[in-house]
Amino acid sequence: MFGVVFPNRSFPMDISTFSQIDTFHWVLDMNTFVGEAYDQVRELCIFLLNSFSLPADKALAVYIQSPGSPFLFCGAVTLSRPSAVLSLPWPDPGSGGEMRLTASGDAPLSAKIGVSVEDLAALPSLDVAAEKRIERLAMKVGENLFNFMQSFCGVDGSKLVVPMDILDRWFKKFRERAKRDPEYLKGFAL
Repeated sequence: MFGVVFPNRSFPMDISTFSQIDTFHWVLDMNTFVGEAYDQVRELCIFLLNSFSLPADKALAVYIQSPGSPFLFCGAVTLSRPSAVLSLPWPDPGSGGEMRLTASGDAPLSAKIGVSVEDLAALPSLDVAAEKRIERLAMKVGENLFNFMQSFCGVDGSKLVVPMDILDRWFKKFRERAKRDPEYLKGFAL
């Protein structure tokens, strides 16, 4: 059906490593894999196996759960995207999250990775980490523009006033610096 690999930490593991909760849900107890150092496991590669036939409108979703916290969505694979390397942003133990696969009165005693078959249309994004990287990049570029504009602005009552050509000047400076220093843009992608 599916397999997982923890890059630099494991050999490929198939579905038999997971405990099957029901027809569409599986859980991997991280205590059996790494003990209390679960938060050191930062990535997971999940892949569909050739014999698994997932309907086109379904996805295999991956969730993580720290002790005392609900499950948090990390990403998914589909027939058109049969494998993915997903970041595992472990929530702090006891913090809020998105979804619980355990009974509401049961607090998990260890960290878990959950996998479930879900409707593709109901999932927020197939790769949450990629969206966060794009958001971080946009915020850094916006911050760069804001700082540039701030150095030219004046105050008129409760309004900031900047020269009309400020965007052109910023973009020209931004491009020139990127041409001179290839490492410059890498600083924005962190």
